[in-house]
Parts: sequence; C-alpha cells; structure tokens
Amino acid sequence: MNSISHHNQKSRLRIVFMGTPGFAVPSLLYLLDAGYHVVAIVTAPDKPAGRGLQLQSSEIKKVAVERNIPVLQPENLKDAEFEQTYQALQPDLNIVVAFRMLPEIIWRYPRFGTFNLHASLLPQYRGAAPINWAIIHGEKQTGLTTFFIDKEIDTGQIILQQNIAIGDAETAGELHDRMMIKGAEMVVKTVDLIENQQISLIDQSQIIEKQNIELIPAPKITKAHCRINWSMSLRQIYNLIRGLSPHPSAFTMLIDKMGNQNPIKIYRCRIEEFDNPLPPRLIETDNKYYLAIHHPEGRLIIEELQWPGRKRLKIEEFLRGFTLLTDDWRIE
Repeated sequence: MNSISHHNQKSRLRIVFMGTPGFAVPSLLYLLDAGYHVVAIVTAPDKPAGRGLQLQSSEIKKVAVERNIPVLQPENLKDAEFEQTYQALQPDLNIVVAFRMLPEIIWRYPRFGTFNLHASLLPQYRGAAPINWAIIHGEKQTGLTTFFIDKEIDTGQIILQQNIAIGDAETAGELHDRMMIKGAEMVVKTVDLIENQQISLIDQSQIIEKQNIELIPAPKITKAHCRINWSMSLRQIYNLIRGLSPHPSAFTMLIDKMGNQNPIKIYRCRIEEFDNPLPPRLIETDNKYYLAIHHPEGRLIIEELQWPGRKRLKIEEFLRGFTLLTDDWRIE
C-alpha cells in the first residue's frame, strides 16, 4: 500500500457524486481535476423546458456526459432497481451538492458515509434556500459547511466550515456564484481529510448549547415570500429584493387607473434613507433615467426591472419604451 503514489490512491476511492443545478458543477470538476475517481453521477431526471418543451439535462449531467461518467437519474430514490445499481458501484463515499433528501439505505451504505456541502454556517440557515435567507435577513456574514448526512435534514456532524462576508449591495445570485467556487475548493479539501482520516467532527447540538443561539431556518422560497410588503422598513425591502435577485425575484403590483394589475419584478435597486414627508408608495420618474417609489424612510430607486411578458431591462431601457404617467398608476 505504501508504494502507491498519492495520485493513484485518490483514484482508488470510489465516489458517487449527487447533484443537479449549476451550483454543483464546480465541485464535480474540481474533484475530477484533483484526480479523484467519480464512479457515477446521480442527478434529477431530464425535464421539459423552454418554448418547445424539449427535454433538458441537468447541468451536472452535461459534465458527466462530457467526461464519460455513468449517469443515474432515478425518479424515485427508494426504487429497488436504483438501489441495486447503486450498490453494484461499491462506493466508498457519497458527495451531495444541491440534491434532494436521500433514503437512509443510500446515505449509510458507503464505508466513509455521505457528506453534503451546505451554503451556510450550520446550524444556522438549515433548509433549501440558505443564500437567499441570509441576505433577506440582512446578514453581513454567512459561510459554507461540509457535514455528514444524518436522519434529520442539515443536522449531521460538521467536518469543515468557512466564513464568507456578504457585500452591502450583493445579490443572492452574486453570492451564489462566489460560494459555488469556494464550496468546490472545500469539497476537495473535505475528501482529502476523509481519505486520510484526519477529520475532527463537531456536533451541531454542541454549538447550539454552547452559544445559546436561536436558529434561523432557510425554507424553500414560495411566491408569498416574493411579494414586497410596503409596510416593511426600507432596509428590509432592499434586502428582500437583493435576496431574491435574480431568482425567483421580488415583485410588486403596479395598478393602472382601470384597476389592471401588473406584477413588476425588481432585480436591482438602491435606497436613499431620509425622513420622507411625501405619501408612501408615490411613484416618481423623469421618464428617461429615473424611477423611484417613496417610503416613509426615504425612497427606493429602481435600477433594473421586468414588466410582465417582457425581458429584464435596465431602467433607462424600460423608460425608453414606456411612459409612466405617475397619476395613472399606484403601487400595491
């Protein structure tokens, strides 16, 4: 065993990688580039998408096909046929990056278990949307965690953590892209520690007890979360817009004098805070470069938006094709 080079040793560890969206792609690529042996990919089934509803492969599947890695796409992870195919791979380790919940028979199977990359500093922001919620709550710091999967979601023992500062104007999309790369580096480092049996685990319940913290969850974002409530503080509205940009995006209703409701998605904005005597939700525009919505604490200046059925536009492009007579419209 000692005579085997480190690189060959890496390729002897049989890894099954589980993931679906773009967030998981750098992690897979970094593992392959580090010489690790990924014996198969498990990803979501192809889905119809686009105007012609053509079947689309997940981002992870595209990489797997390019690199000639076998792909498994079970509809149901508890399916007996999938379980047999999976066990026949004889994995030493499962790695999960942005995937669904695994049945115990799968996550317990490899001798080194299953670890997950999560985009928060666990135990905080457990759940499906940690990046969005950290920004929505106005956090200045977040981070990444690798941890071993356990029965309850996002509760397993922590392997590695890394702090990441959130920029004052950073959107969820921008933070996602930074964390995606830092997360990939962390996945490789975690595999290295597991393989060389150098891990020291931290129990999440100990962190909760020691720091006496109140846990903030990160549930899946629903449409109800995306509608702007104008009675919130100006800063909370700003954080909501950043935290949901570019996807699924915050929206407000622009209502014309006939009572027609137009859901306007807001992607970018800035705020000016001051004691504002003007009526709240008053629209102000020069119909060229500037569109603002008044709030008791100042105004929200919209920089990028989307009108229903149109594409996302910078405010000057939008106003070029659309005259907003402010007396004819109201914000809800």
